[in-house]
Amino acid sequence: MSDAATTDPAARRREAGEFLRSRRERLTPSDVGLPNGFRRRTPGLRREEVAMLASVGTAWYTWLEQGRDVRPSNEVLSALADALRLDPTERRHLFVLHDRPTPGRCIAGEERVDEQLRRTLDSLTGQPAFVLGRRWDVLAWNRAAEVVYGPYGRLEGDERNALHMVFADPNHRRLLVDWEVVARASLAMFRADCARYAGDPDFERLVARLTSLSPEFARWWPQREVARPLTGQKRIDHPTAGRMLFEYSSFGVGDPPDMKLIVFTPLDEEDTAQRLDRLLRDQPL
Repeated sequence: MSDAATTDPAARRREAGEFLRSRRERLTPSDVGLPNGFRRRTPGLRREEVAMLASVGTAWYTWLEQGRDVRPSNEVLSALADALRLDPTERRHLFVLHDRPTPGRCIAGEERVDEQLRRTLDSLTGQPAFVLGRRWDVLAWNRAAEVVYGPYGRLEGDERNALHMVFADPNHRRLLVDWEVVARASLAMFRADCARYAGDPDFERLVARLTSLSPEFARWWPQREVARPLTGQKRIDHPTAGRMLFEYSSFGVGDPPDMKLIVFTPLDEEDTAQRLDRLLRDQPL
């Protein structure tokens, strides 16, 4: 299913053509590694230059800008987005206008949690919360998460990964009262997420490591179960605070939302809020 509405496809094609034209006109030849050549009568790149950069025919690209019903493939839209130097928001807009699902793109480089999101984490003083990256690495966390699930600060590399903690960290495993239920659900959600990054060496390394460290992971991973992000409850048996019950929710953050904000809200059962308050008081800052 695409992100676009199905009403009036002709109007959407016309808007897509105007969008392409506007992006073409903002670029100069030097922006895309082409010589400036002779003086230009119109701003930006010529249509034939965009067509060349995207490896499509000039006439076909002209029809696309004119809003004709030529139905470009995902591969062609990606090539045009690259040729026109579209940012992630513009790329998604182009795909939506053409009634195409935006393909997942693995974004290279280090993931960063901005200050606004960190302030949101810190404001959740009575709710454990953390941010997961695209590979489920724990990128940031608040103090409540540290005292319940930590110590994140002492974990390095693959160890500070939510799936690794569930399957290969015995201390974290002991926290989870319903470990098998949590582990199976986590594995299915992770597989659904990592489909966008098939072949990524960081994902493959994590899967290989967990396969070697966890018999359960090695047995369940080939079953290829998938699940969407869930909300639900998680029971914790904390070594000092005892039993606690949390309701958890997952929120996509970023653009595209490759990161997730996971929030655990204490429930009335097991006096969870009071137990969490004592933990926060007793643990040094």
